[in-house]
Amino acid sequence: MREKILTAIDKNSKLTAKDLAIMLGSTEEEVTSTLKQLEEEHIICGYPTLINWDKVQCERVTALIEVKVTPQRGLGFDKIAERIYKFDEVQSVYLMSGGFDLTVIIEGKTMREVANFVAAKLAPMDAILSTATHFVLKKYKEHGLPLVEPKQDERMLISP
Repeated sequence: MREKILTAIDKNSKLTAKDLAIMLGSTEEEVTSTLKQLEEEHIICGYPTLINWDKVQCERVTALIEVKVTPQRGLGFDKIAERIYKFDEVQSVYLMSGGFDLTVIIEGKTMREVANFVAAKLAPMDAILSTATHFVLKKYKEHGLPLVEPKQDERMLISP
C-alpha cells in the first residue's frame, strides 16, 4: 500500500486521506497512519506545488551548473553536496556519473544574480575544481507534468 500511496501523491499531493482510501480500497485511518509513517521515515520530504513561473509577471532565471569537485577523504561527495544545498539559491543538487560530479540547479532574479552566486559562493569553495553554467531558456515539463498547453490544430478539415 505504501508504494501505491506514494505513486498517487507524486502526481497530485492535494489528494486527501479520504480520496486515497477510496482509490486504494482501504480505510482513511490506514492511509493517515501510513502517510504519517512515511513522513517520519523521511520518505515523504514535503508537498511542493508546481508553478509555471513563465505565466506569472515575475522574472526568474533557472540555471543548471555542472560542478567538478575533489571528494573529501572519508566523506566522499556528501559533505560538499551538503555545503552547496544549504545555500538559499539552490533548488536541487544531484550526484552524477560522467564528465562532472554534481549538478546544481539554482534560481535567481537575473542572470547576473546567478553569475554572482557562482563567482562569489560556489566557485571559491575549496573542493570545487570547475563549474559550467547553463541557463534554462524554457521549461516544457517538470516533475512529470507538462507546463505548456497543447496546441490546437487550426487547419480546416477538407472532406471529399
